[in-house]
Amino acid sequence: MEKVVTKNRKAWHDYHIDETFEVGIVLTGTEVKSIRNARVNLKDSYARVEGGELFLYNMHISPYEPGNRFNHDPLRVRKLLMHKIEIARLGGKTQEKGLALIPLKVYIKQGLVKIELGLARGKKLYDKRRDIADRDSKREMERSFRERQKEI
Repeated sequence: MEKVVTKNRKAWHDYHIDETFEVGIVLTGTEVKSIRNARVNLKDSYARVEGGELFLYNMHISPYEPGNRFNHDPLRVRKLLMHKIEIARLGGKTQEKGLALIPLKVYIKQGLVKIELGLARGKKLYDKRRDIADRDSKREMERSFRERQKEI
């Protein structure tokens, strides 16, 4: 069973997600406590392959209040854990034009903090507009359906 701590909703708006991966993350003790308290923000964060290793940038984990001197830098670069073959494959894919590794959600699975990474391709402005129009039309259809159900 997994407990979702936070989701990156903006990622689904800004990117087409081609593939998703579950990765582990190297954290300090106070970071884990802050994540358990849902004090984490994925906005503007991304992952990159460097030297055969996978790193996560710009993920903000708020300092743990009772942590005093053991606290961490909120925006430090964090190492992600994945099999070497998968990292090499991701490194090759991210070299392609327009592909990025974006964290989609942070969750706790069997006591361990996990991150769902998405291999993403940026959306164009007209794609975003189409998504908004589709969402609005779907909402309007549901509203009219509910009104018809009330009449019956």
